[in-house]
Amino acid sequence: MSKRTRISCVIFLTLATIAGEWGLAQAFASDESYIQLPQTSDDLAQQTPLENLTTDGQLKPITDWFSLRSTLAETGVAFEMSTTQFYQGVASGGLEQQFQYGGRNDYFAMIDSAKLGLWQGGMFTLHGESRYGESANTLTGALAPVNVMLSLPQPNGSVTGLTAAKLQQALSDNLVVYAGKINTLDDFKQPFTSAGPLQGFQNSALVYNPVYARTIPYSTYGAGFICTASDERTIEFTLFDTNNTPTTTGLNTLFNNGVTLFAQGLAPTFFFDRPGHQGISGTYSSGTYSDLTPTAFLDPSEGLALFATPVRGSWSLAYNFDQALGVTADKSGRTWGVFGHLGLADNNPNPVRWFASSGVSGASPLPN
Repeated sequence: MSKRTRISCVIFLTLATIAGEWGLAQAFASDESYIQLPQTSDDLAQQTPLENLTTDGQLKPITDWFSLRSTLAETGVAFEMSTTQFYQGVASGGLEQQFQYGGRNDYFAMIDSAKLGLWQGGMFTLHGESRYGESANTLTGALAPVNVMLSLPQPNGSVTGLTAAKLQQALSDNLVVYAGKINTLDDFKQPFTSAGPLQGFQNSALVYNPVYARTIPYSTYGAGFICTASDERTIEFTLFDTNNTPTTTGLNTLFNNGVTLFAQGLAPTFFFDRPGHQGISGTYSSGTYSDLTPTAFLDPSEGLALFATPVRGSWSLAYNFDQALGVTADKSGRTWGVFGHLGLADNNPNPVRWFASSGVSGASPLPN
């Protein structure tokens, strides 16, 4: 069952104040794959915007919190915080022509087991987030939120939650296992979409493939592995709890509605002598849903007073690609290129039967 949507013109006026931007913002780099092996606390400490560095590459005193961040990073603990504010609305069409104000805070931490003197290859990652105010998502009449970051961890009100608490363990240079509470949007980083961080597209349909919405929660418990070859060919498999629990422990509902299996294969490409990626993925959930059951990323029942019979089981298949078309000649290697998503899913209980999107994005070709 589909929800009627209207074509609307949405003006995005975003006011952002960034106290510190996490390293995942590097998703614009063309040689970054969708899946990353665990970084070290040094990586998080060093992946800092240039405006926060002195001429000799050191953190400015305020950015470094007067040496507190760099001192902690040396001992294996790195953390960042950011605050982002949105003023956004519908100028024409949609359901209502008005503007709304809202915002979010994000708190990230990485703990390096080796630097703490515990064991080699371990990394513990945390992501906390707060959401407040209103958003334009309810004004447009569209099924997919126009601002995905104001629809999470919950779409309304003021709320704070710990959406990621994950332990990763490198068993070799090419194999990593992980388990814990997983923020699935953080872990999907497709070049040119800037998925996960707060830089890039805001519309959820350009950040992730909505055929996943039924089977993959936003924040849930899970475990899996990533195997990456030297040429960036990657295989990933994850088992998820079907319950979305961004603001609760989730232990009292753990696996009470089945499991979701996720598998993905990625391969690098070099069309036009420039880097790119091709990927195929699929999900299967043993949970029970109806096609109007709300998901973490979209709510197909919003505004409807209908009943749908729940059914068990849901699946989805997806294809993703990105391809760099231009690369700057300087050492920064900044790129621009194209990306796209194709998706197919069951007709019931998935609210999205099929999906296709494509876009152009990249870093500015102008020098800093």
